[in-house]
Amino acid sequence: MYLSCCVWALTASPADVISDMGSLGFRWIDIRPDFAPPEEMKTLAERQSLGVSSVAASFGVPKGASLDSSDKKTRGRALAHVEQAVRDCAALGGDVVYMVPGPDGSRSALRGYADSLVRIADFAAENDVRVCIEHFPGTALPTAAATLGYLDSIGHPNLGLLFDIGHVQISGEEPAAVLRDAGERLFYVHLDDNDGKGDLHWGLLDGVLTKETLRGTFEALMAIGYSGAISLELNPGLTDPFQALRRSRQIVIECGSEFMLEY
Repeated sequence: MYLSCCVWALTASPADVISDMGSLGFRWIDIRPDFAPPEEMKTLAERQSLGVSSVAASFGVPKGASLDSSDKKTRGRALAHVEQAVRDCAALGGDVVYMVPGPDGSRSALRGYADSLVRIADFAAENDVRVCIEHFPGTALPTAAATLGYLDSIGHPNLGLLFDIGHVQISGEEPAAVLRDAGERLFYVHLDDNDGKGDLHWGLLDGVLTKETLRGTFEALMAIGYSGAISLELNPGLTDPFQALRRSRQIVIECGSEFMLEY
């Protein structure tokens, strides 16, 4: 396992954000498709000896485009966006592209979404990139359990779960149990905190998350043989997101030192 960080916790120019990530001690980052052009991103990352672990492909989708649409043109525009994110991820040496489900939980929308995901997963496999779906309260797949069931119904080996500990705090699911159920279907992990009600993306231990739960999460990850990224995803609207990242990184080190391989 290794520690990464979502760059959108900080609001500055790409060069300044990358510099800040390096000064905070991070060695890997999550980026959005619109963060910086791939060549610029590659130059900036190399300058700070940072690796890109993933691309959050749900960001920057063209207005009106949707992977679950019944309209081929509308879905096609969304597919083109995600496929470009896969190309960029591969070019930057990243391992994972991940997406958030849409709000439509109807059977037709979920069938359309599944068709899109299979196409994306096939394309990503050709580029040595894996595809994750992030369980997200308020969407068509609001719980980790529902998302795992949906992934099982599709049955594609290159489709997996992005586990967000803040989201299971909202849905009332037990983190370690979710991870045990996910097993090899777990492709990525986000860490953040909240009040158990809103998706606030606070710093770790600033909400309902406890050291005991965090440690149990690391134990569960180790038990299932997870070796991918664990990424901090904090809110840029925090009073001092830079210090929240610094503090959260240290908490991960303190709670996960015997489980984490690299920081």
